[in-house]
Amino acid sequence: MKQLTKAEEDIMQILWQLKKAHVKLIVEKFPEPKPAYNTVSTIVRILENKGFVGYEKEGKGHVYFPLIQQQDYSNQSINKLVDNYFEGSFKSMVSFFVKKNDISLKELESVLKEINKKE
Repeated sequence: MKQLTKAEEDIMQILWQLKKAHVKLIVEKFPEPKPAYNTVSTIVRILENKGFVGYEKEGKGHVYFPLIQQQDYSNQSINKLVDNYFEGSFKSMVSFFVKKNDISLKELESVLKEINKKE
């Protein structure tokens, strides 16, 4: 699966939330300042070419929808992060966040409980 740019990921987040949308609705969901309609339209077509988005013809326009599930993309992104920055070790990643105080003891305990549920 290909990686998304920040702009592509922003649009995918909106499509995952809406399930289906015209470009106009995607633009409306962005915070101010909203991107130009043509910019969003171009990025949606790029996402279509990458295989992330499909469409249905509706009248003179198109209704776009995600072809890739958010969970699948999230899993792939996390695995790539761990591989690229933590030598494939989730332990190293968690250790990094603990050392940087980006994760509290309470949060770490919660993560451990989740891990124990899977075992």
